[in-house]
Amino acid sequence: MIVYTPPRPAKTIPVVDLAGGDAASRIHQACRETGFFYIESHGVPQALLDAQFVCARRFFALPLEQKLRLHMKNSASTAGYEPIGGQALDSQDACARKAPPDLKESFYMAMELPDEHPWAQRKIRGFGHNQWPDLPGFRTQMLAYQAAMRALGDRVLATIARSLELPENFFAPYYDWPGTTLRLLRYPPHPRAALANQLGAGAHTDWGGITLLAQDELGGLEVRNVDGEWIQARPIPGTFVVNLGDLMQRWTNGIYRSNMHRVKNNSSSEDRYSMPFFYSPRPDSRIECMPTCTDAAHPPKYPPCTATEHTAEMFRRSYGFSPSASQRSAM
Repeated sequence: MIVYTPPRPAKTIPVVDLAGGDAASRIHQACRETGFFYIESHGVPQALLDAQFVCARRFFALPLEQKLRLHMKNSASTAGYEPIGGQALDSQDACARKAPPDLKESFYMAMELPDEHPWAQRKIRGFGHNQWPDLPGFRTQMLAYQAAMRALGDRVLATIARSLELPENFFAPYYDWPGTTLRLLRYPPHPRAALANQLGAGAHTDWGGITLLAQDELGGLEVRNVDGEWIQARPIPGTFVVNLGDLMQRWTNGIYRSNMHRVKNNSSSEDRYSMPFFYSPRPDSRIECMPTCTDAAHPPKYPPCTATEHTAEMFRRSYGFSPSASQRSAM
């Protein structure tokens, strides 16, 4: 049994060498304290990563009218383009106040499925058809990068399993048809006329399993520690940033943390680019407290649910109402 202990107010985010013998123990400490860590020795070729940033810049350089033709509202799987101001992440209490819109634009890529797959037919969010711009090589590059992120995600999950004293393949049955979203993001220079509390991405937690983030050299990602202080997740060449989502916190009975984070482009002249890859269990996975995270003295804090039911609960908490049946089918 891994006993819960209150997290310490970390001042930095650790770097974990995935090839190191202490990777599991270092991840264990990081997941208790901030839910964030960097990974090196990750195995993703630098050439593939460089090409992916080129891919992002090419897309966002397109004329606005071309990008709007790919608006995510046109996609049942919510894949496609989201313009600046299309999202307000700092909406933890949306019923009481209106959060200012985020200062970023996005392109979402879902997990592609054949037409006959039942999740494509049911239009489950994050699965189905993607919308593609008329850019030579764009789709091929996106698919190659998505495959590399899935492989890296499986490697990170295997290490997280070991950090929880579980078999290395514990997560494999939950991720045979995973929920994936690859997101390209462009943050323009922060405007002087920005509204109060208006950021590139407002303070929020991620809802799912784990997130793998590639960020450019400008930085701007901040993570809140248990003392309420915002600490910088500065870019470190050759690394990805990994963070846990709310589902992983639920799965571990609150022992591991899903933490608040935000983004502000502090540059007055340059765009900031980043690429988060959200990696979650298959929608019908049954999520219940991991066996090493509970005993008679520490009962489960959360009832069992499916990954889709968890998303519906987070929707209700964030927006103050439960999604309709049609909205649930789109999650």
